[in-house]
Amino acid sequence: MFLVSTKGRYALRVMLDLAVQDSEKFVPLREIAERQGISKKYLEAVLKILVDNEFLKGVHGRGGGYKLTRQPSEYTVGEIFELTEITLSVIDCPDSCERKSECLTLPMWERFNKLTYDFFYGITLQDILDGNQGLGARD
Repeated sequence: MFLVSTKGRYALRVMLDLAVQDSEKFVPLREIAERQGISKKYLEAVLKILVDNEFLKGVHGRGGGYKLTRQPSEYTVGEIFELTEITLSVIDCPDSCERKSECLTLPMWERFNKLTYDFFYGITLQDILDGNQGLGARD
């Protein structure tokens, strides 16, 4: 079963934390860690992934910190999870599987994977901030 790791959950929490801050200012790592109750050391690893993939901009030194590179409405939960998780798929059948062409359950798993993908990609940070967490608010 697909489980969101601590890294994925923390990445989402950091992105939401930054989304509610002044978008013009860089937010220090220490402040994010304190608000979220996450160790600075672990948070650094999560932030590195987000900066390396240009989801965040990071500046070192005095007055430095992190901020979003886009508006909260332009980030989906799915893309944040895909940076930190191996896959969003519950079942990932390899193309080399010799039973793939005769597998009776494959269509079911493919549909379930699509539902999971569509669900997480259908929710933006702004949706969460607004309380519209994919429960028909954008349908």
